[in-house]
Amino acid sequence: MGDEQMLDKAKIRHVAALAGLQLTDEEEERLTSEMNQILQYFRKLSELDTEEIPATFQVMPVSNVFREDEPCASLTLEETLSNAPHRQGEYFQMPRILES
Repeated sequence: MGDEQMLDKAKIRHVAALAGLQLTDEEEERLTSEMNQILQYFRKLSELDTEEIPATFQVMPVSNVFREDEPCASLTLEETLSNAPHRQGEYFQMPRILES
């Protein structure tokens, strides 16, 4: 893989803008270098012959541990709403997110 696939400061700035980040010149320089090193590691990994390695979803075995579902008393309405920053009667009051 050639230099055309290396990240430059413009690409780092673009990704930072998409993420809503403001980077200093020093941070752009450092991130450009670090991200290119990470990409270089991936290029190195892609050179490995993995034909004989079976596909896997997990590296370690995973098992779910479930507890018995036992009914118990729930919180009262007052307990539920006690830490709400804003409430309207028996409901949580949230800021409006849709405009009409």
